[in-house]
Amino acid sequence: MISIDVVSESNLWSKKIKKEDFFFNSLVQFFPKRYRFIKKKISLTILLSDNKNIKRLNKKFRNKNKSTDVLSFPFEKKFNINKSTYIGDIIISYDFMNKPKTLSNLEFKSKVIKIFIHGFLHLLGYDHIKLKDFKKMLVEEEKIYKTVKIKIAKLV
Repeated sequence: MISIDVVSESNLWSKKIKKEDFFFNSLVQFFPKRYRFIKKKISLTILLSDNKNIKRLNKKFRNKNKSTDVLSFPFEKKFNINKSTYIGDIIISYDFMNKPKTLSNLEFKSKVIKIFIHGFLHLLGYDHIKLKDFKKMLVEEEKIYKTVKIKIAKLV
């Protein structure tokens, strides 16, 4: 089972997603079985942020002086699941998610779900530095999103 601590440092998020904790914790219940870690206690933290803060974090930890859509910080370099494991942190920028500003709530949430899945896979050790790894990660993202997409109406 996956447990997510959600921290929001921008009140803009609550305009698009009313109950952020409920939203993300419900979302992972829709993941394919292999990503739900049913008999384990997996936890992670999501920071719902904005471009200003994500740019600062990107500069500090990745030496890239620009904002980005998502940052993932795995707790350990090598992914290893025990009975109870903290896997890391995901930071998502509201500004990136809300482009264009004409997005409906459903489109916004779909975009957030896709980027959350991307960040989640990074916590599990996936990356996209090499083309073959990019393709592998993309396939997994699509598998998870396809499973979630069917049930997404419950989160809207």
